[in-house]
Amino acid sequence: MSKPTAVPSVSVTYAQDGTSTKSNELGMRPMQERAYQKRGEQYLLIKSPPASGKSRALMFIALDKLENQGLQQAIIVVPEKSIGSSFHNEPLSQFGFWADWEVEPRWNLCDAPGTDGGKVDAVQKFLESEAKALVCTHATFRFAVEKFGIAAFDQRLIAVDEFHHVSANPDNKLGDHIRQLMTRDKTHIVAMTGSYFRGDAEAVLHPEDEAKFDTVTYTYYEQLNGYQYLKQLDIGYYFYSGSYTDEIMAVLNPYEKTILHIPNVNSRESTKDKIREVEHIIDELGEWQGADPDTGFQLVQTADGTVLKIADLVDDDPNKRDKVATALKDPAQKNNRDHVDIIIALGMAKEGFDWIWCEHALTVGYRSSLTEIVQIIGRATRDAPGKTRARFTNLIAEPDAASEVVTEAVNDTLKAIAASLLMEQVLAPRFEFRPKRRENEATEGFDYGEEGYKPDDCNVGINTETGQIQIEIKGLTEPQSAEAQRICRDDLNELVTAFVQDTSTLEQGLFNEEVVPEELTQVRMGKIIQEKFPELEQEDQEAVRQHAIAALNLVQQGKKAVSEDSGTYTTKPSDGEPTKNTALIDGVKQFALSVTELDMDLIDSINPFGEAYAILAKTMSEERLRQVAEVIAAKRVSLSVDEARELAKRAMRFKQEKGRLPSLTAADPWEKRMAEGIAFLQRKVKEENDG
Repeated sequence: MSKPTAVPSVSVTYAQDGTSTKSNELGMRPMQERAYQKRGEQYLLIKSPPASGKSRALMFIALDKLENQGLQQAIIVVPEKSIGSSFHNEPLSQFGFWADWEVEPRWNLCDAPGTDGGKVDAVQKFLESEAKALVCTHATFRFAVEKFGIAAFDQRLIAVDEFHHVSANPDNKLGDHIRQLMTRDKTHIVAMTGSYFRGDAEAVLHPEDEAKFDTVTYTYYEQLNGYQYLKQLDIGYYFYSGSYTDEIMAVLNPYEKTILHIPNVNSRESTKDKIREVEHIIDELGEWQGADPDTGFQLVQTADGTVLKIADLVDDDPNKRDKVATALKDPAQKNNRDHVDIIIALGMAKEGFDWIWCEHALTVGYRSSLTEIVQIIGRATRDAPGKTRARFTNLIAEPDAASEVVTEAVNDTLKAIAASLLMEQVLAPRFEFRPKRRENEATEGFDYGEEGYKPDDCNVGINTETGQIQIEIKGLTEPQSAEAQRICRDDLNELVTAFVQDTSTLEQGLFNEEVVPEELTQVRMGKIIQEKFPELEQEDQEAVRQHAIAALNLVQQGKKAVSEDSGTYTTKPSDGEPTKNTALIDGVKQFALSVTELDMDLIDSINPFGEAYAILAKTMSEERLRQVAEVIAAKRVSLSVDEARELAKRAMRFKQEKGRLPSLTAADPWEKRMAEGIAFLQRKVKEENDG
């Protein structure tokens, strides 16, 4: 078949100003300094991207809690043993801090042989000792809590790395233990995550528990904008038909440092023979020259004579795989760009895996969750000398209507789009929305353009230092409670995640030409807000909904305004000099200033998935696109009782504003849809009475 064109749905150029990697007089980078300022909080949640220095931030905070806040010990809990190495000894005093981070070898249980359950006695010995720091896995900690009880951890710091493994679901043991610790209220907890959401759409914490945490947020935008070397990040998906092994070389550049994740053997993309898949990929790359006796890396000579070093983490032989894994972790090779060229993995080299030279994270098939995708993308977003560009490519098998697994294929396609939409959101600068009022004034630090702040207009201000965008929106509801304000400030991306993960919402937004945008932006998002934050007053729920939809739709419209023809937003450096990444910011500003009046009615009337469909149409054949639309149309339900109730609620709000109920004969499709919701409920009531 002809080679398809990979179209990145996200392509962002950053400023390269070096701020996120510069240290202060205590040896702290900006994120670490921000977290350290909150070191006195009993419950602290750090939301920060991979490679931003969360591990070291925890070291600074833990040392202060042990020395100055009266805590007896610090227990660092990580999801898997390999991540335990992130908490090895660090000579912090060499960089200006007042103490070094030290963990006695016997107390880093991630380095110890044996099973998680078998290490519980070691936890007890630690608790009874004078030692200050212990590192163990989530599993070991769970077993220890079950055996010794919550009270055994009084007056100690519990630091949970990769906190998204916690869930509010009562069946999640780690989440249950965190809740018990918070109920007893005699420990300090520091939670750290690069993706504060779960792939299964479960809440990480109950709202009442989350409200107890003080949050430190450091965005992807701040992190990447402040790098010294990396200036461009591309994220896209690539559809193929047939076997992925026949298409792999269309997207695998052997001269880019690459982590290739092949599909799970149970997925539809897999050939069911993972060993042969790796052999085929190696064969496609060149002529095999044997294995390096020291590292176990496969040596492959390409057509131009270059010898590639390929780390195979798929091989089931534990001796071979352990040798390769050990070579990859060799601290002496951490800064050696030529140590390895390509890593081929299946279940490894994801969360917490540190290879700063990775330029391309290439993943075949949809992974188990959005969280996993974000973690994989994080493998490529490290800053390293000479590394100016990084990318993530997701290979997805085109849905085939003739296949028995067409529904699964369509779902994978939708998940890939959801991941792309989410990454667009997290890579963008942070928005600050405020209602347009006549008495509003300019905010210090924001640039409102050549003519300055205009009291009569909806202004767009830009803080060039932080990349923050301030946008005035007419009709915007302002959050009143402290919790609603916190959600609008810190959690909009989590709400966008829940929205794009809602399969039926995504299906309707992408493939139902008759869908009324407000049905998505008001009803569907409104329902998500109500379920996620039931304790909020109705007006606060509406404020949160409006802020979340404004954030999503303004990113989409900003992207569209920048580049109508490519579906990407990017700033090209002129004359080889790096420039500020103003493309998306300019696009948002261009959209906001191009409309007669920026108000919530306008924002609500935009289909959030319109731009995603435009990109999908460029990456998938017209026939396949039509087949996907037909599959989704076949299971479409006209209206459910729950949806009708939500429409009726919106109709009541309409009546408060207009002084009348919506009309079934209205020309406006949204007014007509609200009226249909009322009529649907009236019919249901009549049917029940007649029945």
